[in-house]
Amino acid sequence: MSTDVDVVAVLKAWQDREAEVRAQMAEPGVASLEQLKAVSGIEFLRGILNGLYPVAPIGKTLDFLPVEGEPGRIVFQGTPGLQHYNPLGSVHGGYFCTLLDSAVGCAVQSMLPAGMGYTTLEIKVNLIRAMTNKTGPVRAEGKVIQVGRQVGTAEGRIVDAAGKVYAHATTTCLIFPL
Repeated sequence: MSTDVDVVAVLKAWQDREAEVRAQMAEPGVASLEQLKAVSGIEFLRGILNGLYPVAPIGKTLDFLPVEGEPGRIVFQGTPGLQHYNPLGSVHGGYFCTLLDSAVGCAVQSMLPAGMGYTTLEIKVNLIRAMTNKTGPVRAEGKVIQVGRQVGTAEGRIVDAAGKVYAHATTTCLIFPL
């Protein structure tokens, strides 16, 4: 179990990293097919982190962004707010699902060579506990299980700064030439 000091340090590190990424992020948009074909999946994702390519518009809509990326592992961060609520007074399941779909899908993308793309075929999400506007920043970490020539699988989880799990997911992605 984390101590309060650990949580405070983690939270500060997360907020600092988010500010750093936001400062260099390009405007939301969609990359061209030529841009996507020219680089590997991890090069493209690192290009988003470094402001070379536009960040996905869904990130602006739901206020989350990529904050870390390496081959086989991608992390998105967001802070759930009232704008993400369902009528029952907690964060809508769609927020969980979209954050996890981004993380696990991009984990698969991070393993693809130049000229290849992917799409989600299936995603399974388990919501473990509710999020509210008091939860604070959360991270969705996606990790590759296996990537082959036509199919990739990955798993992910949403955690808060204390390491508490809010949801977990698995995905199957179709891989294809762009």
